[in-house]
Parts: sequence; structure tokens; C-alpha cells
Amino acid sequence: MAEPTRGPGPEADRGQGGVAARLPTLREVVALALEEARRLGAEAAEAAASEERGLSVTVRLGELETLEHHRDRGLGVTVYAGGSRASASTTDLAPEAVRETVAAALSAARHTARDPCARLADPELLAREVPDLDLFHPWELTPEQAVEQALACEAAGRGEDRRIVNSEGATLSTHSGARAYGNSHGFLEGYCSSRHSLSCVLIADDGRGMQRDYWYTTCRDPGELEAPERVGREAARRALRRLGARQVPTCRVPVVYAAEVAGGLFAHFARAIRGESQYRRASFLLEAAGSPVFPEWLDIREEPHLPRALGSAPFDAEGVATRPRDLVRGGILQGYLLDTYSACRLGLRSTGNAGGVHNLCVAPGELDLEGLLREMGTGLLVTELMGMGVNPVTGDYSRGAAGFWVEGGRIVHPVEEVTVAGRLQDMYRGIRAVGRDVDVRGNYRTGSVLIEAMQVAGS
Repeated sequence: MAEPTRGPGPEADRGQGGVAARLPTLREVVALALEEARRLGAEAAEAAASEERGLSVTVRLGELETLEHHRDRGLGVTVYAGGSRASASTTDLAPEAVRETVAAALSAARHTARDPCARLADPELLAREVPDLDLFHPWELTPEQAVEQALACEAAGRGEDRRIVNSEGATLSTHSGARAYGNSHGFLEGYCSSRHSLSCVLIADDGRGMQRDYWYTTCRDPGELEAPERVGREAARRALRRLGARQVPTCRVPVVYAAEVAGGLFAHFARAIRGESQYRRASFLLEAAGSPVFPEWLDIREEPHLPRALGSAPFDAEGVATRPRDLVRGGILQGYLLDTYSACRLGLRSTGNAGGVHNLCVAPGELDLEGLLREMGTGLLVTELMGMGVNPVTGDYSRGAAGFWVEGGRIVHPVEEVTVAGRLQDMYRGIRAVGRDVDVRGNYRTGSVLIEAMQVAGS
């Protein structure tokens, strides 16, 4: 086997697209680590090598504030010996450093307690084919071009209205990476991916008070980003519409979570059904598989093979093939999110979720946001959440919020400095509708969500 070369080599300096040229070398690094683990007596081993590059620029008030080039590489090795498991890592991918890292992992394994669930993924679960999910779209953007786009974004927002008086800046980030993973079952695969984003944060003032809001666009293909001017103008519009915000009296009313914040509700759900949360008995949905968790009309699927989606992956962090599946069907929880270790602890099999869920998709309904507000009648539209007041064990939920008070299905005035509270179990069962305005800018894809009733603490 040809040993990996020291340093990135000439191909590595050809922008973000050069990451793809590094994938064969990363495979060689992983193969060398596995070979060395076998040579030193490990019963089994797995290794992952990666290289990432990116550019991030931030402008503020028409001036360049920061410009950063990102370049990272690394190797993580896990060895299994005598019923024990241990890991080591390095940022040096040279052959000698790889060998030293494997030796360090084996040395640590001698002092690690035995654990019958510490093992590689089952061979029959490993990905036999790696589908092309169209995840790699490098952006060969010069720093000057990045600054130009960020400036255009901020300028469009600042010029939208004289009440836009200040800015926290516009940031453009572009990132590409390659990752190879292998284990001693003979699995060795890798793929490249990219992610790009543009955001803007603006401040409005009408003489009676100041309000801040933002907007952003993100995707794998830079050609699918919203235009810089549109991002800036939307950030301005959102800041302006919050002027005149005030508290509302404490009450118990229906609440609509706008699509851009509704994903957080389902992130709490995903955490609750992780295998680790289940075997540690630290979940408000403990042993809930097969039980109704949501209304009977609600379905949730994991869709790991959506082309260009931000949560897509052909295999998980252990090489297990990802696959589409129902997480919730007819409101009933179908199963958990399991890696190899948690599956063993629960007497189950891995579901290909080492590293997390891949594109959790909540089935949309027929109403848009305006339709949900009409359905709600009177209540609170939440557009921003603050704080982390969520207990994953009990499901108790209490977070600072901002948004808009709604009466007769229409927005009456903006709202600030309130708290929305409830129990996640009750909130999930109390979902009345999910909108068709699905936000696809992340790993949790959902439209706006109407909840029957929550406690709103205000003045």
C-alpha cells in the first residue's frame, strides 16, 4: 500500500474544489491506521480522516470587519482490544504521526474498563453502495468577491428604510470538506460535501425604541443561495416589523411557532428518542416506542438521501448505511435513533444514526402561515426564542420569546419579553396543524406549527 504523503500536495491548493483531490489520500491514511492497528494486535479498529477548507468574511457599516481562511484536517482512531475500547486523534496525517496515534489508542485501551457493547457496527449493516447525493458544490470565491457580496447584502438592508439605524453586520461563509471512514470489517468509503451561507443582522429605531432582527440563506450549492440584496432587505423588513413591541398580559392561549423556529421543537423530540437518552433513562419519552406521541394525523420521516439537503449522508459515522424510514406514523413513535453502542445497550440494532438524525421531515399540512393564524384566531406567533430552559428528562419547557400578538387571525402588534411554557409531551399532543411553509435550511424540516394552548408569561 502506498503511504500517504506528508503535507497537502499541489492539488490541495486549488481552492475548495481541491478537497476532492485529497479524498484518495484520506483513504490511504485510514487504511494505514487500520493496518497499523492490526499489526499492533488490536482485535478490531475504525478510523476517520477528514480535511476541510473554508472562507468567512464579515462586514459592518460598509467596512470589512473580519476575513478568515479556515483549513482543518484530522484523524480519529478507535481500537478494540481485550473487550475494551479507546480512541486517539491527531491533526498530523503523516505516516509516522498516524502510527503514533494508533499506538496511543492501544496504550489507552489497556487501562479502559471492559464493555461488552464496545464494538464495531454489524458487518451486514454497513453501506454496500454509496449513493451520489449531490452534496459537493465547491465555491471558488475570492476574498474580494466574498466581501463584495457581503457589502451588497448589508447595503441593501441599510438602504431599505431610514429607520434602519445600525447593523451587526453581514457574514458570508463558504466551506468544503472531504471525509473517509473505514473499519476492520473491510469497509472503507468516503465522500465530499459543501455548505455555504449568507446572513445579515440589522437594527431599527423609530425614536421610541430599538429592535434587532436577521435573515439568512444557506445551502450546499452556492447557485441556490438567495440573492445578497434579498437577504439584506428581508433582515431589514423583519427588524422594522418589530418596532413598537411590547409585553402582553400573562395568559394561556394558542401559539404558532413560525417555521424558522419550529424546527427546535422537533430537535427536542430527536434528542428524546436517541438511544443514549433511552438507555441512560434520561428522556421524557422513555420507552415510548409503539405509543402515541403526536396527534394521529401527524407523520415524521427521516430522509437521509435527499439530494443536496443539509442533513443528507450516504452512511453514518460508523459506516452503517442510512435509509429512509418512518419515525412517527399516525402519531405513533416507530422506533429510536440508534448507533451501535446504544443499540447493544437496548438489545436492538443500529438504525444508522451514529452522529445524529439525517433530515427529520415533518409532513406538511395544507395551510400557509396566514392560514394557521386564521385557524388560531387569538394567540401568539413566535418568531424568536431565547434561552435554553428545556429539561430533557421531564419535558418541562420554558423559553424567552418574541413575536406578534394575533387577534381575529390577524397580527395586531409585535411582542417582546415574554416566556412561553409547557411540557413537551403536552405540546406535541396538542399540535393542531403544521403549515406547508417548510423551512429547508437545516436538518429539521418543518412548516409553522400551531399548538392548542401554552402558558404565556408577560406583564
